[in-house]
Amino acid sequence: MPASRVAVLLSFVFAAAVCARAQSSPESSDAALRRQVQDLQKRLEQLEKEVGAAGGAAVPSTATVAAPAVAQPFDFADFTWLNGNSRTHDSPLDTKYFTPEIRVDANYVYDFNHPKDHTLDGSCETGRTNELQIQQLGLGGDFHYDNVRARFMTQFGEYSQMTPRNDASPSRGQWNLNNAYQYISEAYGGYHFDVLNQYGVNVDAGIFMSYIGLFSYYNADNWAYQPSYVSANTPWFFNGVRIQTFPTDRWKSEFWLINGWQSYGMFNEQPGVGTEQLWRPTGWLELISNDYMGADTPGNPARQRYHSDNSAEVKYLDRPKSFIDKAAFSLTFDAGCENGGGVKCFSSAPGAPQQDFLGFMFYDRTWFARDKYALTLGGGAITNPGRYLVLLPPVNGATAASGTPYFTENPGDQFKAWDMSATFDILQNDYLTWRLEFDHRAADVPYFAGPGGMTPPGGNNGNPGAVVAGWAPDLVKAENRINVAMLIKL
Repeated sequence: MPASRVAVLLSFVFAAAVCARAQSSPESSDAALRRQVQDLQKRLEQLEKEVGAAGGAAVPSTATVAAPAVAQPFDFADFTWLNGNSRTHDSPLDTKYFTPEIRVDANYVYDFNHPKDHTLDGSCETGRTNELQIQQLGLGGDFHYDNVRARFMTQFGEYSQMTPRNDASPSRGQWNLNNAYQYISEAYGGYHFDVLNQYGVNVDAGIFMSYIGLFSYYNADNWAYQPSYVSANTPWFFNGVRIQTFPTDRWKSEFWLINGWQSYGMFNEQPGVGTEQLWRPTGWLELISNDYMGADTPGNPARQRYHSDNSAEVKYLDRPKSFIDKAAFSLTFDAGCENGGGVKCFSSAPGAPQQDFLGFMFYDRTWFARDKYALTLGGGAITNPGRYLVLLPPVNGATAASGTPYFTENPGDQFKAWDMSATFDILQNDYLTWRLEFDHRAADVPYFAGPGGMTPPGGNNGNPGAVVAGWAPDLVKAENRINVAMLIKL
C-alpha cells in the first residue's frame, strides 16, 4: 500500500479515537469538541502535505515493478560497430507486438566512363549512372507474440529489378517466380522454442537474408556502398528453412535447407544445404563461417557446387573521449568450386575444365568525433574460371536465365577482377547516414560499361540471348565512379 494511503488511514483512526475519548469525558462541551475537531483537521492537512512532498514513493507498489528481461544472445556487448550489422541501438517505432522498420536508400552515381545509356554493370547495389535513383524503399518489420515470430520487408526501387534478374531458377516451370517475389526482400514466419537452454531455438520458413560475403543486403548496415566481388557475387537471400540455435550467449549455430544459391526456385531436384557459425567471444571480435553445398546449374544435376565463406572483424581501437574514437577492420576469404557435369574442382582434365572461385576483401574503418564521421578504405580481388559466380552484364536486357553471346559464362572462360574504394560517412544520428564514396574496379577481360553503353539503338532488341545484327556493346576493362547516397533506417 502506498505511503500516502497509510498516512491518511492512520490519521482517520487517530481522529476517531480522539472523538470517542471527547464524547466520554465529563469535561467535554460543544466548544471543546469543536476545538478538537479543528485541531485534528489541521493535523490531517499537514500530514497530507508531507506525504505529497515525498511523492508518495517511499513504498513502491508491486504493480509497477517490471518483470526481468529475457536473456538474449550477444547482449553482453555493443556490436553496432560491425560491418554488415545495423548501427541503430533501438527502434523509435517499437510496439508490444510489432516493431516497424523503414529503409530508404537513394543514390546518385557519377561514372567516369559516361555510358550513353546510363547503365552500370557488375554491381548488385546500384544499376544506373548520372541519375538520381531509389535503390530501395523498404517497408516492413517484425511481428512477435507468444513465441510466434514473423518478418517482412519490401524492396521497391532498383532492387526489385536487379535482384530477380540474377536468378535463373524461375526459367524452370511456370508462374513467374521472379515476378511473384520481385518486391519482397524478406518474408518469413517462425517459432521460438524454449528448449536446449535459456536462449532457445528459432525455426523460420520463407525468404531470409544470407550473409555469405559479410556485407548486408541493406547498404545502411555496411561500411561501404559498393562491396568487393566476394560479397557482391555471393547470395543476398535464401528461400527455404533455417534453424538457429545458441549454444551460448556468444555463439550462434545456424542450419539451412533451401531451394538453392540465391534462388526463388530449385535449379534441379536437389535442395541446397548449409550452415553458419557465428562466434563473438568478446565485444571487439567476431568470427564467422558460412558453408554451402548444392546443385545450382540449371539442367545439370550432376554438377555440385561447394562454397566456404570466412570472415573476421576486429575492433582494435575504442577511445570514446578521443577525436579518433574507434577503429576496426574486416577480413574475408572465400573459396569454392564446382565438380562433375563437365567441370572439375581446382584442376583441369580432358573434357572437364577447372571451375572454382577464390577471393578476398579487406576493409578498415575509423570513426571520428564521437562517431559523427567515419572513413573506410578497402578492396579485394577474385578469380573465377568458368564465371559461374560473375554477375552477367545486362547487355540488350540479358538476365541470368537468358545469358548473352557478348559475355559468355561457359566452362573454361576466365575471369579475374579487383577493386578498391574510399568511403566517407556523415553519421547524422543512429538512423541517417550521408555517404560519399569513390570506387575503382577492374577486370582482365572487357566487362564494365564503356561510353557506348550496352543497349542497342532504340532500346532492347529481340531475344536478349541472341546477337543483334550490326551492333555490339561497348565493354571495357575498368571503371571509376563516385557514389553519393542518403541511407535511412528506422
